Amino acid sequence: MPAQKRFSRPVAQAIARDKILGVRAGTGDHRFIGIWSVVVDGRVFVRSWDVKPTGWYHAFRDEPRGAIQAAGREIRVRAVPVRSERMKAAVDDAYFEKYNTPASLRYCRGFKRSKKRRDTTTELVPR
Repeated sequence: MPAQKRFSRPVAQAIARDKILGVRAGTGDHRFIGIWSVVVDGRVFVRSWDVKPTGWYHAFRDEPRGAIQAAGREIRVRAVPVRSERMKAAVDDAYFEKYNTPASLRYCRGFKRSKKRRDTTTELVPR
């Protein structure tokens, strides 16, 4: 199986640095929304907090193509579900490291403790 495509180092660094990532799920007329993202080993991951049927997570499940706003530009992406428990644990740790303010820690704990939220772990790859 060929290796997944990865974002360039400057793009991955910008995503790692910025607290909010602009994401548009699907190829329709959806708008960009801001969500939390983390970078693990140069790979970009996101999770859904509320897992609404009308939210970005389900839109990506229905149509895995979309776009992000990072490093001052719009980049087309593909959403890939994460099944590996090892990778999900690394994403847990990355959320706690990046979003470490007292107010943010509540959400990091929710991402880690809720199986429903944790199972939304998605890797975004360039397409």
